[in-house]
Parts: sequence; C-alpha cells; structure tokens
Amino acid sequence: MATAHDAPATRDVDERPFIDTALVRDLVDRQFPQWSRLPLTPVEPGGSDHVIHRLGDELAVRLPRHSGAIGQAEKERDRLPGLAPRLPLAVPVPVAVGRPALGYPWPWAVTRWLGGEVATVEGLGDSTDAALELADFLRALQTVDPHAGPAEARETLADRDTATRTAIARAAGAFDAGAMTALWDAALAAPAWPGPPVLCHGDFHTGNLLVADGRLSAVIDFGSLGAGDPAVDLMIAFTLLSPHCAAVLRAALEVDDATWLRGRGWALTSGLIAYTAYAADDPRIAAATTRQIRAALAGPGEDRVRDAHPV
Repeated sequence: MATAHDAPATRDVDERPFIDTALVRDLVDRQFPQWSRLPLTPVEPGGSDHVIHRLGDELAVRLPRHSGAIGQAEKERDRLPGLAPRLPLAVPVPVAVGRPALGYPWPWAVTRWLGGEVATVEGLGDSTDAALELADFLRALQTVDPHAGPAEARETLADRDTATRTAIARAAGAFDAGAMTALWDAALAAPAWPGPPVLCHGDFHTGNLLVADGRLSAVIDFGSLGAGDPAVDLMIAFTLLSPHCAAVLRAALEVDDATWLRGRGWALTSGLIAYTAYAADDPRIAAATTRQIRAALAGPGEDRVRDAHPV
C-alpha cells in the first residue's frame, strides 16, 4: 500500500487517536472473528492519512489517522466495485467496513491486499509509458458518469484560497513567496472548466500509485473521489513526472492552457498544505512536497501556458 501526502485544506491535523497493532488486532478479532487467526503486520512506512496493517496474505486493514480521512471506508465500499471494471489499473477491493469501538472513533476498512511498491520519481519519472498509462487511467475515470454512484462535488481552488495563502506565508522561508503568490493568483484567475463536472480521483499523486515488475499496477486511496474540474488530477505531472513526461501526459489528455494552469495551482496548494502540516516531522513527505512545489512553480510541460499566463 502507499503513502498519501496531500492534506485537506480544512483538516484539524491534531485530532489523532492513538493506534497501535494491539488495537487493530482487537478491532479485527471482535468485529470479524473469521479473520482472528490471520497474522497482522504493520505496513511501514504507513500513510499520512491511514495506519495500515497487512492481514494474512490477501487482506489489508486501514484505520484513518485523523478526522480529515474519515468517510473513505464507506465511499470506497459504495463506489469502487462499480468503478473497478472500467479502469485500466487495479483499485482497492473493499471487503468490510469496521465500526468505531474500543475508543477508536471512526469507521475503518478491510480491503484486498494490493501487491507492489509505491511509485517513485527515480523509477517512473522519465517513463513515457507511465505517462501514457496515467493518461489512459484519467481518461477512463473521466468517462464514468459521476452521478452513477456516490460522489459528492469536489472543492474548488477558490475554496482553498485562505488555507493556501496561509500556507504560503508559513513556507516563505523555504520557497519564494512572491512566486507562489503569483502562481496562485494566476491559477485562480484562469478560465474555469467549461464542461460538466467529471469524476476525479482528487489525490492523484505518487504516493497513491503502486508499481509491480517495473510497471504501474494500481491506484489507491479514493477518499477524495468526487465530481469536479479534471485539473485537480494533473497534480501527478508535478509529483511524479519529468518535464518531458509531463508534456507527454498533457498532450495525451489534450489539456488546454487554462486547465494546465489550474493543475499547477492544485499541485501548489496540495503540496504546500501537506508541507506545512507534515514536513517538520516526516523527511519523506518533506522531500516529496518540496519537489512538487518546485515543479509547480517551474511549470514542467507548460511552455504555452507561460506565454498565455505569465507568472
């Protein structure tokens, strides 16, 4: 399973129940006794949003770490079985949703174990095949009727304005505050998505991709799934891909200048908010979000955007 590094703009990151393997064992044994004899092994590193354990050979147990991640268990249970056959990469297969108990306050999930390793820039950043496979996945996702199952409207860039400007101020010692503000202003001012809302993963970054045998194999963590502007999923160009491969992704998706600019805005806000929430405590997230913010500011693959919208 993988490590998510995006952070919802309105999350209270301090609301974190204590979770250890003993608690997970007790929850599984009491609520799903059919799995009580299966070994339980923590997955390290876990995710910033979930504590993950492997249960036997075929299952995974995922407990939200904070209030911003609650609701994912039910959302994936309700939506992923219908989505899975329509997507070219594997997605989690929900098996059960656990109840709050033993002092743990939120629903939690048991899913089928997805083998593989977390995608890395070193492994796939320069892969045009990966860029094209990502484009295929996004095209397939965007053709699904967003109203065919549970999928609330996604937040917009404007919804994140206050949180993003606060994060810019907090990160001014690490990044160019003027450049960040200029990019953010330009993204907010870019023409809006002209079409109907499409289904978006919403947290489409490196940590939510799995690789097996050197190829993309799965996409996980659909907690931000919703209907909205497809620009949100362009953040993958700035978290995983080299400038050349970002341009390949853009061309394959036929992304216009305004959508690409909004995609840079999404990469900036998601990277900044995660950086300010986690970088001081997690070097992995610090490195990933630093790359993401710098890539968004540089604008890989967006020569035409720079001509149309200088920032």
